[in-house]
Amino acid sequence: MRRLLLVGHGRMGCLVETLAPEYGFEVTGAIARGNTAAPWPDAEVAIDFSAAEAVPVTVEKLAPRGTPLVIGTTGWQARETEIRDSAARHGIGVVVAPNFAIGVNLFLALIERAGALLSPQPGFGAWIHELHHAAKKDAPSGTALAMQRVLTQSGYPADVPIASTRAGAIPGTHTLGFDAASETITICHSARDRAAFARGALEAARWIQGRQGWFTMKDVLGL
Repeated sequence: MRRLLLVGHGRMGCLVETLAPEYGFEVTGAIARGNTAAPWPDAEVAIDFSAAEAVPVTVEKLAPRGTPLVIGTTGWQARETEIRDSAARHGIGVVVAPNFAIGVNLFLALIERAGALLSPQPGFGAWIHELHHAAKKDAPSGTALAMQRVLTQSGYPADVPIASTRAGAIPGTHTLGFDAASETITICHSARDRAAFARGALEAARWIQGRQGWFTMKDVLGL
């Protein structure tokens, strides 16, 4: 069993802890908001599902130890340059994704292909709608922004507006639509529960062992 440190011990952290043995991990500790000043246990890899403002602290604590890191928290990208610099300086491996669900990352690959196919069709206008639970703080979601970015990178030329809904306990639903005068194309991914995110993060934690650099789930899945 490999030693795993959890940073953040909310719903996602607890779910990762429950599923960790299936992936060959033993949780050696969990860093929650109230105990960040306590000694951080040694581990072979760490998974961060904390809060945006905590991510730089996570990297500051773990990078000098050489601990590879999987970051599932969103909303910290304004500080990405300094975080990447710290990771590179200490030679650790980091996997970052706005959404670790394997289905979502295959969904993004489909969006990339759809963008390439629709880019020469100006009669179709694209739109994105994302729905999440009422407690989610960032809007639009990191996944919706990734969808928008993938479309742009695929060559789709038009602006793609994003609409966000926060209500109830929705784990996450993302829809991409292309609408024309007489027809509509939609591609949708819905998460039924949070286990998909936890399982993807644990897959990434297994994959990052022995690697150095900055990676995404495209690297993990070989897309």
